[in-house]
Amino acid sequence: MNYGRLDNNQKKIVKRLRQCCVSVQSLASVGDGCPDILVGFRGQNWLFEIKNLKGRGNKLTKNQESWHLNWRGRVHVVTTFDEIAEMIGCTV
Repeated sequence: MNYGRLDNNQKKIVKRLRQCCVSVQSLASVGDGCPDILVGFRGQNWLFEIKNLKGRGNKLTKNQESWHLNWRGRVHVVTTFDEIAEMIGCTV
């Protein structure tokens, strides 16, 4: 099993989401390309892969690409809290 690492912006994003009363479950320990977090807000669930804005960590790995291609639901790649907030309709 290939466990992922946390991108350096993930803790900050998760903290801000929780301040907005959004449920957040880390999926980082699942590995094998699974997205970083599961978010629950207003009766909906969202999967997010968090990437850094720059550097080597800003692209999907082969495992992530494969997971995203084979998932039959929605998964979003984001870099900031604001991107997630806009998608889920969370206003700060």
